[in-house]
Amino acid sequence: MAGRKSKAGTQETYFDFDLLLVIIFLMCFGLVMLYSTSAYEAEADFGNDLYYFTRQALIAGAGFVVMFVVSKIDYHIYGAFAFEIYIFAMFMMALVQTPLGLTLNGARRWIRLPGNQTLQPAEITKIAVILFIAYELCRLGKKAYTLKGMMRVVAFGAIASGGVLFLTDNLSTAIIVMAITCILIFVIHPKTKPFVMIIIAGALIAAVGIIVLSVMIANTDAAGSDNFRLQRVISWLNPEATAATGSYQVMQGLYAIGSGGLFGKGLGNSTQKLGVIPEAQNDMILVVICEELGVFGALLILILFGVLLYRLMFIAKNAPDLYGSLIATGIFAHIALQVILNIAVVTGMLPTTGITLPFISYGGTAILFLMAEMGVALGISRRIRLEG
Repeated sequence: MAGRKSKAGTQETYFDFDLLLVIIFLMCFGLVMLYSTSAYEAEADFGNDLYYFTRQALIAGAGFVVMFVVSKIDYHIYGAFAFEIYIFAMFMMALVQTPLGLTLNGARRWIRLPGNQTLQPAEITKIAVILFIAYELCRLGKKAYTLKGMMRVVAFGAIASGGVLFLTDNLSTAIIVMAITCILIFVIHPKTKPFVMIIIAGALIAAVGIIVLSVMIANTDAAGSDNFRLQRVISWLNPEATAATGSYQVMQGLYAIGSGGLFGKGLGNSTQKLGVIPEAQNDMILVVICEELGVFGALLILILFGVLLYRLMFIAKNAPDLYGSLIATGIFAHIALQVILNIAVVTGMLPTTGITLPFISYGGTAILFLMAEMGVALGISRRIRLEG
């Protein structure tokens, strides 16, 4: 924490250096683990073991510049253009369905850019939803507590979530976008009981759905369905039966986690990354960390993310106004959801999705927009005034 006395001498401006430091630690740790994870595959595919590392390092450097610039901007400006940013995000996702769209690994989620670069518009939508839903809740005021107000906000979140799902075919990000909307509504609403009841009802419905699906799989030919999402759920429910097909990646990941033990095999000594786990540098990078650094490495990651979330929570609690508080809360929700879902997937607690580990997994668009979010959070922290 750093402070500077104002002219009146009674207040101090604040900048969250703790948040900045933990971002730097996460990025540096992520680059080290990315090189360790991707070197073999990069050498095999591109003849350059530094291929993924170099691209990520360059984007990370650009990300720090973006973060610094964004942190200097008054976050109230985003409120003035929140709806336009929301519409722009929807437009960018629609471009995926045009000839500009690019299909990779069977998924059409990217836009072609000059210089053989790509952009994943769903990452823009995450920020757009945080900025716009926060603005809409502030604009509605007490009307946001009413059923009509909540339905209006939920509708905007659902439209964005539907855009992610149907325009970019990305279910996991669609879930995150909708969850961010619901969390922001929960934070501003004075009553907790209705949300608890909804969560309990949702959990019961999910449990019943899983039981019904298990019975269907046992008594019908559901396993022969061509629906890849259904196949993922089937593989999740019975991973041993599909160890060579649908659940191959997760099972190999569990082998990697189990073989790492308490302190791991040592940095660079993973065997599962040697072509066994396909594209391990993406959403499965945590299993390589566990294999090479063991439980100790996993705990280190969790501690770093814990500190990051704590600093975001501090900014949200001390923001000078409701809009700043809700933006920081939305960023908190985004990071927390993505970390939890990634850990749940790689440990087999949830069906396989394309959720990456923030700051650690390979992905240029994700890193760039994550750093922009961090810049927004740091910009909010600059407006905090501490009594001195």
